[in-house]
Amino acid sequence: MTTPPPTPTLAPAPLLGRALCAMITPFTPTGALDLDGARHLATHLVANGCDGLVLSGTTGESPTTTDAEKSALVAAVKEAVGDRAKVVAGIGTPDTRHTAELAREAEKAGADGLLVVSPYYSRPPQDAIEAHFRQIADACELPLMLYDIPARTGTRIEPETILRLADHPRIVAVKDCSQDFLGAQKVLARTALAYYAGCDEHNLALYAVGGTGYVSTVANVIPAHLRAVLDAFDAGDTVRAARLQQQATSLIEATMSAGLPGTVTVKALLNELALPAGPVRAPLQPAGRGPTDELLSLHGSLISM
Repeated sequence: MTTPPPTPTLAPAPLLGRALCAMITPFTPTGALDLDGARHLATHLVANGCDGLVLSGTTGESPTTTDAEKSALVAAVKEAVGDRAKVVAGIGTPDTRHTAELAREAEKAGADGLLVVSPYYSRPPQDAIEAHFRQIADACELPLMLYDIPARTGTRIEPETILRLADHPRIVAVKDCSQDFLGAQKVLARTALAYYAGCDEHNLALYAVGGTGYVSTVANVIPAHLRAVLDAFDAGDTVRAARLQQQATSLIEATMSAGLPGTVTVKALLNELALPAGPVRAPLQPAGRGPTDELLSLHGSLISM
């Protein structure tokens, strides 16, 4: 009699989720914060596979929203999704003191975690970047996700710096937009940090080598499809996972690499899909009819597959 294989032990659920959407911030037609729209969009995203929502990141137009708007957005979205998804507040600024204040305000508003980008423009050295993150992690009791995106900040969070920061009990995760796949694997091999793809083209690749999931801009418009990539991989159907990832490539490219910021392209498509988005705030400008029509066509083709 053949002994059946043991039932695999499921890994514990990630602290901040695995299928996270870098959610846009809806505005009214006149450019005011649309909290009802934010509740509606958040509920839609969670119903379609997102178990985490990152608010007030780059996609959420954090440079042009006020501190009060950021707090109000966290409170509204947390009220809408409750315990069905984690709400992670983007609080990154180039000023350590200001960032620490935003951390405390996000905690008061009900956030489950924080996304903190390295200080931009001033381009501090690695020891100063490390000190910045430690001070933010000490400012409140929320878990913290480091955000490494040197193309926007001008400075990397070097893998060795991340390895040192991993000893802080509240630094638990990384959103990786470094384009350094080897560096990501080095940190994965030596720490227990949750590692999230921050570039949608890397979602499956990073997951396959031990990543936790993704923080995705494109999930605003295809949340169920991107979640299905992870689900297929978890089920052992790596061929299906790869096919689903490949099917999304054209839309990912048009959304993130066609010359317009992801916020602009995603809002254009959401508006066409009759989901809350509204305009972008200056200095961003809306997508023209040509890019919008292309996005809508690519989205329709993907959804019909």
